[in-house]
Amino acid sequence: MRLVKQQWLGLMKIQGLWLAALLLLSACAPAPEPLHLHDIYQRDSIKVGILNGPTSYYIGADGPTGYEYELAVAFADKLGVKLELVPSYQMEELLIKLKNGHVDVIAGGSTVAESLRQQYRLAPAYLQSDEVLVYRQNQKKPNSLSDITLPIIALKGSSQAETLLTLKTQYPNLTIELTEEFDAAELLQQVADGKIPYTVADSHVVAINQRFYPTLGIAAVLKKQQPVAWLMARDQDDSLYSVLIEFFGRSYQAADLLSLEDKYFGHVRRFNYADTLDFITAIDKTLPRYRPLFEKYAGDLDWRLIAAIAYQESKWDPKARSPQGVLGMMMLTVPTANLMKVSSRVDAAQSIRGGSQYLSRLLSKVPERVPMPDRLWFAMAGYNIGMSHVESARKLTEKQGADPDKWAEVKLRLPLLRQRKFYSQTRTGYVRGDMAVYYVENIRRYYDTLLWVDEKKQAEQRLALAQKNVSTQTETADASEKTTPKPDDK
Repeated sequence: MRLVKQQWLGLMKIQGLWLAALLLLSACAPAPEPLHLHDIYQRDSIKVGILNGPTSYYIGADGPTGYEYELAVAFADKLGVKLELVPSYQMEELLIKLKNGHVDVIAGGSTVAESLRQQYRLAPAYLQSDEVLVYRQNQKKPNSLSDITLPIIALKGSSQAETLLTLKTQYPNLTIELTEEFDAAELLQQVADGKIPYTVADSHVVAINQRFYPTLGIAAVLKKQQPVAWLMARDQDDSLYSVLIEFFGRSYQAADLLSLEDKYFGHVRRFNYADTLDFITAIDKTLPRYRPLFEKYAGDLDWRLIAAIAYQESKWDPKARSPQGVLGMMMLTVPTANLMKVSSRVDAAQSIRGGSQYLSRLLSKVPERVPMPDRLWFAMAGYNIGMSHVESARKLTEKQGADPDKWAEVKLRLPLLRQRKFYSQTRTGYVRGDMAVYYVENIRRYYDTLLWVDEKKQAEQRLALAQKNVSTQTETADASEKTTPKPDDK
């Protein structure tokens, strides 16, 4: 429960008695400075500054998520206090808050620059990440830094920027451009889109983004095994630091860090959609087994649409599992499964029922004024990233003077929610809005293909039935002609 807190408060009571005795002996003795951990227990909360981004903290379809976010939740639970998150889009802002005592620690989620290590105290590192040069794989891979003639773009003030500036002393012809306009994830997207030639990023951040941008490639490792760690102010006492050492040490021994790392960064594969031929093959070989369930639980929706969503989610595998713990035919999260009263996410019938009902629930949240099929596309995007993010994109669409009730307009704005200058204006913050667009558009293609294949099969069946009926009638007529006695010739 709150054993650490109770032990610490007990220690403080003993210390208080001891200090009282000292004060009786010497009224001139100065009052002791309050210990940092004692302050945390007195207010019953730990204030964690955290960067809003794809690897550390963002609002997912089922609420807050992210590697650093989960670490912060676990640490607050260990202390037995409430977690008070102080999210920001800029490290500079968090550093000011740390200096002014508005946060206790910073969970940045990236390698720590050497200059920051000199100014601040590092908690024990919980990840080691390489700083790597990233390029687009359909471009020629440079053999060394001396081959690079185009600029390398990096985030100003980052550890990667410091690494590049150090390397420039060895490679004076290297062109380096530092930017504050984009964050690390945005720079990777710029490389994938061919808008910039190179950037430098942490290897674990690249691994996350390669699932969505398979053209991202690693040209070289510039700095190996750099620490990813929380930051503390140097003038703080050792009380909180000591507990952090114990927390990360025990988490490492219990393999909690390994499990968390595997959840977010393990088994990372490139994000590829099945090709149309594979889908048509699956329609013939796999779909017949589950079609009765789709038809039974589709409700007011077209069963083929539910089947298309299921294929996008799991390739019609009832035991499919994602690295984030999403599970089953319809890839339900635990909160969604509980909401839909699904007791077993790997049970195909329950998963299809739960996913279908959840989509209907999301559909009911889209304003009735939105016409079909736009209402359906909005609901499907909500199935992927959460309706709150869809609403943020609709508000952004309206703010830019376009129609927020048209999917064609909103899908142009959803990718903007990856960019800091846009997602910082929203209540829900960062989200992979471009992936929601790909998600919906892929399902629409699967749906169209399934409609075509199904209607073609129905037409073939009708034709076969008609031919069978004609054949039967012909056979009956022939049989009748053979058995009917012919009149005598006269």
